[in-house]
Amino acid sequence: MRRAVLALTSVLFISGTLGSNIGPAFVDDHPLAVLILSSRNRNLFGSVPYIDLPVYAVVGFLRILLAATALYFVGRWYGDRTVTWVENNVGEPPVIYKWMERAVDRAGWLAVYLMPGSNVVCLLVGHRKMAPRTFFAFVIPGIITKLTILWIGGRIFEDQVRSFLDWIEDYQWWVVAGLFALSALQMRKRNPIPPETLETDVNIHDAEHPHTHD
Repeated sequence: MRRAVLALTSVLFISGTLGSNIGPAFVDDHPLAVLILSSRNRNLFGSVPYIDLPVYAVVGFLRILLAATALYFVGRWYGDRTVTWVENNVGEPPVIYKWMERAVDRAGWLAVYLMPGSNVVCLLVGHRKMAPRTFFAFVIPGIITKLTILWIGGRIFEDQVRSFLDWIEDYQWWVVAGLFALSALQMRKRNPIPPETLETDVNIHDAEHPHTHD
């Protein structure tokens, strides 16, 4: 199960990168596919004029919850080194990461509610051993609140969203190419810990402390 969740985290990272990068080119014609790949704020906001509310709510909710759950359990099951591993993969700037770390330490449940789509927050509250019932009690209403705000905002600014996507239509593939280039540059700076190393660390930790895991 732990290996499966870790593999799922990697798959979601890859699909999220793909969905984020192709979003500007496809969100108007294929909003459902874009949201399945990546339910980042800009994709959620940009898809509003082109998707029905029930589909938006269900797909957006499940995609965010799936990523949040996977990262929560990766943080909960693995040791300190997994924090570095996921931090490298999500690519948060050090200042933002440190700010989120302090927010989680001071008010973990509030951080989960206010930032239910944050990879780092979900990882850290799992690493801090927040109880699963507490995590889900706040991440679920947090996701609902987030989707509601973005939907309302997307409806209010629907004309602006459509105008912006129409404006970049002639340049959308240059934008996509630039986003992929930026992602490639960021990945070259990362040095993620292989899953096998994390699994080895956990096995050693379990042998030394057999009663510390659920």
